[in-house]
Amino acid sequence: METGLYFGSFNPIHIGHMAIANWLLEYTPIDRIWFIVSPHNPLKSKKSLLSGYDRLKLVEIAVAGDSDRIAASDIEFRLPVPSYTIDTLAWLKERSPREKFSLIMGEDNLYTLHKWKNAEELTRSCDIYVYPRPGAEKPDCIELDKILETARIHRVKAPVMEISGTFIRNAVSAGKDVRHFLPHGVWEHIEREGFYK
Repeated sequence: METGLYFGSFNPIHIGHMAIANWLLEYTPIDRIWFIVSPHNPLKSKKSLLSGYDRLKLVEIAVAGDSDRIAASDIEFRLPVPSYTIDTLAWLKERSPREKFSLIMGEDNLYTLHKWKNAEELTRSCDIYVYPRPGAEKPDCIELDKILETARIHRVKAPVMEISGTFIRNAVSAGKDVRHFLPHGVWEHIEREGFYK
């Protein structure tokens, strides 16, 4: 059984995330996907970030109809903040030594690997499935080149999704109805709670 770990702030989760997860489940060896909700990405600003539990709730609503294959995970809420992928992976492997874990990331994140904690160890320890992201450009960086040389990267031809959490947040803040950009139930919960207003 191969479990794909899809890390993110999911602020909020949207149909782009769900479509990519669906594609990976159907067109790669990944059997199930865990959306790992990050309390705070060390490379991102905390500004406009909903609380971890609010974002987790939105993910739980989004995956409720496909819980056999996709799950919401609060694993990083139990680990020291800021959270680092290498530490989360070590924690998971210690508890499930027979499980095969792989990482799922956008091409833009792939090109920041040289900024990640223990990146070489991370890329040696698991496969990485990389989906395309508009405008992602590889920087001219020797350190990154060295990491990518030995990484087990699978570039997948998942649909290019140009929806972003920033777009959703800005639209909600401007009073726009963007319900069809969000999984069923997520829009209603955002509206009910007054998020991003």
